[in-house]
Amino acid sequence: MNFVTNPIQATIMIIAIVICASLITRLVTFLLNKMERFKKDMTSIYLIRDIINYVIYFIAIMNILFLFDVNLYGVLLSLGIVGIAASLAAKDLVSNLLSGIILIIGRSIRVGDTIEINNTKGVVKIIQLRTTTIQDDDGIISRIPNSTLTNNLFKLYKKPEKYRVNIFAGLPLNKDVDEFKSHIINEIEKLDGVLDNPKPNIYSSEITPKKTKVKISFWIKDFNNKDHYKLIIINEIRKYIKD
Repeated sequence: MNFVTNPIQATIMIIAIVICASLITRLVTFLLNKMERFKKDMTSIYLIRDIINYVIYFIAIMNILFLFDVNLYGVLLSLGIVGIAASLAAKDLVSNLLSGIILIIGRSIRVGDTIEINNTKGVVKIIQLRTTTIQDDDGIISRIPNSTLTNNLFKLYKKPEKYRVNIFAGLPLNKDVDEFKSHIINEIEKLDGVLDNPKPNIYSSEITPKKTKVKISFWIKDFNNKDHYKLIIINEIRKYIKD
């Protein structure tokens, strides 16, 4: 006999279980973020959080099945019988999960590292059990399956690389590139937090009938302030072109 026969009651209980599971996972994440030992190692936070999330939601699902008097032993036995077929369908999922554990425990890459794989380069923002999220200099987010990282060669850049700021601009043809370079580099060097080495530089990448395309590159101490520095220099470029 089912423990719950009223559809409304069943719906309310299921919603309550889901809400409780969600609140617990949020609380766990909040507490981990507050712990001093993890503040400098976000990689560990993502691993512990993912594992706890999976456990909590698994328990929630088991409780929902229990509400309807589902034979959990029979369910688990059935899963074992179809395990071989299911493993073929879930091969990529399992591969990514195992790869994620290898990446995190082995510490081959960490949150904040700059990597390049399959012509995609960016700063590692999140390492989860299934995917690794990176962000390039243009702010584009890419999610890479962890099995791709463990089964292929990737470049791991030295630490200063993750602090590089790149800005692309179009310089009118009536503006001298050398004067523009001197002015903008001078403005960059005035900013607190800009690294002296490597030095700021400006490259001319292409010329069209209407403008000269340039790339402004400089390095900063705090990657979290990248957008702030970009805004300042872009505004300086705008004022220079306007004058």
